[in-house]
Amino acid sequence: MSVQPRGEETRTRILYAAQEAFARYGYDATGVAEICRRAGVTKGGFYHHFPSKQDVFLEMLECWLDGLDQQMEAGRTGEKTVLEELLDMTAMMPAVFRDAGGRLPLFLEFLTKAGHSHAVWQATVAPFRKYHDFFADMIKDGMEEGSLRDVDPDLASHLLLAFVVGLLAIGLLDPQGADWGQVTQKGMGMLLEGLRKSKEDE
Repeated sequence: MSVQPRGEETRTRILYAAQEAFARYGYDATGVAEICRRAGVTKGGFYHHFPSKQDVFLEMLECWLDGLDQQMEAGRTGEKTVLEELLDMTAMMPAVFRDAGGRLPLFLEFLTKAGHSHAVWQATVAPFRKYHDFFADMIKDGMEEGSLRDVDPDLASHLLLAFVVGLLAIGLLDPQGADWGQVTQKGMGMLLEGLRKSKEDE
C-alpha cells in the first residue's frame, strides 16, 4: 500500500479541515486559525501550502468537480446511443448527492461568494459553461444518430443543468424533504424521455 507523502498528507488535512469549518460556520466566519486548529498545523504550515483562505476554497471546488468530470467522461463510451448514455448518467445522481452530503452548505457558499469575488465567480461559472457545452454536444450527437428529437441543444442543455442545480439547492434547504438523489435521477429520466425521438417525430 502506497504511503502519501508528508506534504501531500498535510495539504489534504488542511482541505478536509477547511471543508468542515466552512460547512459549519460559513466561509466568512471561518479564519485561517480555525482551519489550522482543526488540521493540526501551524499558520506557517498553512501558508506553505495555500497563499490564502480563498485558495483553499477554490481548490475544494476544483477537487469536487474533478470527480464529477471523470464520472461524466467515463459515461461516453461510444458503445451505446447518446440517449442510453444520458440515461446511464442519471443513475449517478444518488451517488452525486451522497458525495455532496456535507458539501451542500458549501455549494451555497460557492454561489454566494461568486457574487462578490471575481476569482470565485470565474472558478464557479467555468464548470457550468463546460457542462453546458458537454451536454449540448451530446444532444447534437443524439440528434445526428437519431436517438433524440430535433431540439435546440443549447436550450435543452440549459434546462438539464437548471434542473440538477435547482434540486441541489432544494436539497440544501429541505434535506429531509425527500431522497433528492432519487428525485433527481427519476426527474432526469422524465426529461430525457421528452427528448427521445419517436415515430411521430420522423
